[in-house]
Amino acid sequence: MEDKIRILYIDDEKNNLTAFKATFRPYFKIFIAESAEEGRKILESEKVEIIITDQRMPVMTGVEFLSSIIETYPDPIRILLTGYSDLQAVIDAVNKGHIYQYISKPWEEQHLKIIIEKAYEVYRLKMENKELVKSLLRANQQLEFYLRQKLIS
Repeated sequence: MEDKIRILYIDDEKNNLTAFKATFRPYFKIFIAESAEEGRKILESEKVEIIITDQRMPVMTGVEFLSSIIETYPDPIRILLTGYSDLQAVIDAVNKGHIYQYISKPWEEQHLKIIIEKAYEVYRLKMENKELVKSLLRANQQLEFYLRQKLIS
């Protein structure tokens, strides 16, 4: 179970949450939330690699939610799902929510599964890059230390 991709899916429609979980739980570890507030609570307690959210929800849109969590949770890959073709939502999602993909409802299982797998690959590469940068910074600090030591002696 630990090696499954961990996905948070947020949608105010219970039927969509149930269908998503039933469809994808054989492949992924699924967390579901009926609101942005519930989604935030899950993020506080669970490590999630991918966040999928519906755009049109009461209280807070999907884009608003995604943009509100960027500072605290910058790493998860974001996917926006909507049943409406709202060009402004797409523009906002890209500019404010830093989304990886915008998907129209109803989603097709195989297509969405492929998108999730590709999104996870982006996540994995992003985390690998972060670790490589940390290693490089440590190596640079060590080299600077050795250089200073050589200059002093």
